[in-house]
Amino acid sequence: MSRHLHTELIHAGTPQLASGTGPVNVPVVRTSTLRYASTAEYDDIHQRRAAGENVAAYGRHGLETHRALESAIATLEGGRHCFLAPSGLGAITLTLLALLSPGEHALVQDSVYSPLRRVDHSLLKRFGIELSYFSPSRDDVASLIRPETRLLYLEAPSSLLYEIPDLPALSALAQRHGVIVATDNTWASGYLYRPLQLGAQVSILAATKYISGHSDVMQGAVVVNDDALAQRIREASDSLGLAVSPDDAYLSLRGIRTLPVRLAQHQVNALQVAQYLESHPQVDRVFYPALPSDPGHALWKRDFSGANGLLSFAFRQADGEQARRFIDTLELFAIGASWGGYESLVQLAAPARLAEHSYYDGSQPVVRLHVGLENPHDLIDDLSRAFQAALAH
Repeated sequence: MSRHLHTELIHAGTPQLASGTGPVNVPVVRTSTLRYASTAEYDDIHQRRAAGENVAAYGRHGLETHRALESAIATLEGGRHCFLAPSGLGAITLTLLALLSPGEHALVQDSVYSPLRRVDHSLLKRFGIELSYFSPSRDDVASLIRPETRLLYLEAPSSLLYEIPDLPALSALAQRHGVIVATDNTWASGYLYRPLQLGAQVSILAATKYISGHSDVMQGAVVVNDDALAQRIREASDSLGLAVSPDDAYLSLRGIRTLPVRLAQHQVNALQVAQYLESHPQVDRVFYPALPSDPGHALWKRDFSGANGLLSFAFRQADGEQARRFIDTLELFAIGASWGGYESLVQLAAPARLAEHSYYDGSQPVVRLHVGLENPHDLIDDLSRAFQAALAH
């Protein structure tokens, strides 16, 4: 029987009742050590894990709570295999180390989450792995693929400015060259965008954001369909000793149950804020793909099922000091670097990070907002007061 994704997310990972009653929520199973009934059972479990089966031979591999979350995230993404990591960046690093070897090359969208570049400079270069960065909207990507290119790494939409690459077209190009496509899908959190159905082989998530939804978890996930890729990622994860707390797995599992309704409200609120900003005389440009004026709107409308609460805007005429005064005046938007929780946040986009993005060549300060679940009229009033205070000097 085919069911709506909303229904699947409510029930994904919930164990079948073994007797007449059972808890609604998957229990939190905490242990470092597993007991075995016999040496034969011990040998069987270890052999099955060595063969690639997702069974626990030790507490680090996760137990019922982890399996339930893995099942729910795989359902969310339309994938078959899910691997948890201690953070979103951990999931990115796991993917790069699992899929790239010394002497190999990856093409990376230049507007990706900036800490990926730190992984490149601090780790991958030492291992003889080369990353080069490209613009999906300006560069001839086919001409950048080398014989040693093994990975095309995208982010849809991208960090800070929400550039949307044409994933189906880029995936078709990569497939012709035998290149794996991996996509950071944190913005859509697996729900608004399904890269594995659009040609990507790997989808990466920071469950820290909308999946947990309450700003109390650090967690990442990697989702794939291909069994051979899954085995490579499983072996890398095991070798790196990656483990996720069962309590954190429980919190993310709790969050995923309400993900659709939370994202829907985030979009309603953010769209009102985006429209307000777009009409403000002191705003030069709003970066939000759900706006018809956004350059990526057509691709967003084609490939996405909705938007979230994250947007950015560039001042029309303001210096860095005025932008900081604007942020410091805000009362409902807390200054913070993360997003995806119920609360509204604000951050001044660092010029050094904007310089990495070919998507924007402006010179005015850019402010990123995460529009939370407060009343949008209150948020707009807060922004209006901040504009007045910042630009009155």
